[in-house]
Amino acid sequence: MKAKLVKIGNSRGVRLPKTVIAQAGLGDQIEIAGRKKEVVLRALPANPRDGWDQAFRKALEAKGQDEPDEQWETASNRFDAEEWTW
Repeated sequence: MKAKLVKIGNSRGVRLPKTVIAQAGLGDQIEIAGRKKEVVLRALPANPRDGWDQAFRKALEAKGQDEPDEQWETASNRFDAEEWTW
């Protein structure tokens, strides 16, 4: 499919057909990357933290653990000691 770059202020843009947007699964926000002679558009997840649980589980498995170290739950810092009001 061919498209034309159109002037939008100091920038230029491309209109994407509805079918292309649907096929690519694009939402309201996308990630744009420029490469040699290409522009890549990627759908952003609805929740930026999607997949974090799986990544943490995988990291724990690699470390040979089933659950996170308790030290992370009880660890404190200067903010907790000096600035936080309980």
